Amino acid sequence: MSSTRKTVAVALACALGASVFLSGCKDQAAATAGGARPPAEVTVVTLTASNHSIVSTLPGRTSAFYIAEVRPQVNGILQKRLFKEGSMVKAGDPLYQIDDAPYKATLKSAEATLAQAQATLVQARADAKRSAELVKVKAVSEQSNDAAQAALKTAQASVKAAQAQVLSARINLDYTVVKAPITGRVGWTEVTEGALLGAYQASRLTDVQQLDKVYVDVTQSVTNLMRFRRELADGTLKSTKKDTAAVKLLLDDGSLYSLDGELTFTDASVDESTGMVKLRAIFPNPKRELMPGMYVQALLEEGVRVDSIALDEQAVMRDPKGNAYVYVVTKDNKVEQRPVVATRTIGTQWLIDSGLSAGEKVIWSGFQRTRPGASVTPVELDRSKLPEGKPLFD
Repeated sequence: MSSTRKTVAVALACALGASVFLSGCKDQAAATAGGARPPAEVTVVTLTASNHSIVSTLPGRTSAFYIAEVRPQVNGILQKRLFKEGSMVKAGDPLYQIDDAPYKATLKSAEATLAQAQATLVQARADAKRSAELVKVKAVSEQSNDAAQAALKTAQASVKAAQAQVLSARINLDYTVVKAPITGRVGWTEVTEGALLGAYQASRLTDVQQLDKVYVDVTQSVTNLMRFRRELADGTLKSTKKDTAAVKLLLDDGSLYSLDGELTFTDASVDESTGMVKLRAIFPNPKRELMPGMYVQALLEEGVRVDSIALDEQAVMRDPKGNAYVYVVTKDNKVEQRPVVATRTIGTQWLIDSGLSAGEKVIWSGFQRTRPGASVTPVELDRSKLPEGKPLFD
C-alpha cells in the first residue's frame, strides 16, 4: 500500500472513532439529565348521564286510509264516464251513467200497477163499509159481509205490494248512475263506453281512495317487542305517552317527512314463518305527498332511557373474541381496559348498559400511543368541533 493510501485510511478511522465517542457522550449526557419519555397525550371524553330517546327503525309501506272499489249494482250498457281520472270527487258525485231506458219503463209499469191497486182499494173499502152497515139490519148475510171485509184486506195488501215494486224500480233506476261511495281521489277507469256491465260483477269499474290521512303498516320482531315491554315494566324505559307512541317517517329518498304520526294498532298474533308482529300508524297527509304503496321507514319512539350514558362508537373497541371494551383514564392518569355492554345504538353512539359510570374519562383518540397500565396525559375533547344532531323527538 502506498503512503498516500495509508494516510487516507488513518484519517477515516480517526473520524469514525471521534463520531462514536461524541455520540456516546451525548447519550450519557441525556441519561444523566434524566431525559425519559414524557407520558403520551390522549384525547378523552368525560362521561355524563342524561335522558335518551329510544327509537326503533321499522320498514313498512303506506296504504290509503279508506279505499272503495266501485262496481255496478244493475245490469246494462255503459253510456258515459262522468269523471276525470285522478281527480278529487266527493261522496255521491256521479261517476258512470248506465243506459236507464229499461229501468224507466219498469218504473212506469210499477206506477201503473200501483194506480190500479189503489183504485181497487177504493172500491173494496166502499163495499166493506156498506156491507158492515147492512149486516147489522140483516140485509146481507154474515158470509157475504166476511167476503167484503176480506176483499178490503186483499186490496190493501195489493197496494202495499205495488208500492214496494215502485220503490224497487226507483232504486234500480237510481243505480243506473254509479256514484262515488266516499270522498277522495278517483283512479283510472277499467271500462269504456259501450261495455256490458253486470250487477255486483267481480271486476271493478274504478276505485276511490281517501288520502288526507294514510296508514303506514310496519313489522317488528317479537324479540324486540318483548324486550321493550320488559324494559317498561322494570323501569329501565319510561313511556312518553300513555295511550300511543309518536312515530316519524323516513322516506325512500332519505328525507324526513315533515308531519308526525301516531301508532294506533299492534297485532295480537305473531307471524309463525317470520316471527314478526304487525304494527300500524296513521299519518296526516294534507298535501297528498304520501301515496299508497310507498316504501318507508317508520321511526318509532319506544320510550326514554333515564340517566343513561351514550358513548361515541369511535371510543369502543373489540377484543379477539368480539367483546366490547374501552380505555378508561383513572384518577392517577393510568390507562385501564374496561369491558362494556351495549345493546342499543343512537345514531353513531352506543347506549351503555353496564361497565361505565358518569364522571369517568374514556379515551376518544390516541389509542395507538398507549396501552393498559401506561401513564398518559389526558386532554378533554373539544365537543364544539363535533356536529350536533337535532333530536328526532322533543
